[in-house]
Amino acid sequence: MTNLNELYDAIVGGKLEQAKAVTNAAIAEGIAPQTIIDGYMVKGMEEIGARFEAGKAFVPNLLMSARAMKGSLDILKPLLKGDGSSSVGVIVIGTVKGDLHDIGKNLVASMLEGCGFEVINLGVDVSSEKFIDAARESNANIICMSALLTTTMNYMKEVVAAVKASGLQGKVKVMIGGAPLTNDFAKAIGADGYSSNANDAVALARKLLSA
Repeated sequence: MTNLNELYDAIVGGKLEQAKAVTNAAIAEGIAPQTIIDGYMVKGMEEIGARFEAGKAFVPNLLMSARAMKGSLDILKPLLKGDGSSSVGVIVIGTVKGDLHDIGKNLVASMLEGCGFEVINLGVDVSSEKFIDAARESNANIICMSALLTTTMNYMKEVVAAVKASGLQGKVKVMIGGAPLTNDFAKAIGADGYSSNANDAVALARKLLSA
């Protein structure tokens, strides 16, 4: 009998191979993928996120946990096709036009995916047109933008304007993050929210979807 607490421990500890091994064993026993995800994997990501928030875990720990989570998720994804409950919501994420930084953005993407969101990662140097097209194609609930430079953060205003012009306002929420940004900046450009780290981003995304 597979001890799924070992999967929780593997996610929290960032142990990729252990996470994959327990996931495979659980599938072989016929345990429902959604039970594995909701009961153990998401809870593991929430725990490492809480430790990060409390200063008891650091960015490398988050990255390793996200990697372990993704390894397990990749095994489970083929079994989830057609299961409408498998995704909390759809998020399009990218670093804005002119900015090539992606470590923070990728960490946020991994955390969101680890906590049950379907994430479309557009990469770096993403134009407003690309954000809008991807949001339309995927029926996204949220557009998540990142910028690490003061020279590129103002481009976010153009994306917010494009969301309004496209008729997606009200259907798609906009959240932003990145070192030079603030909550006041988010309000000033008309974004729906700002998060300062990956753990906050998950909480904000959930809040925006329940609003």
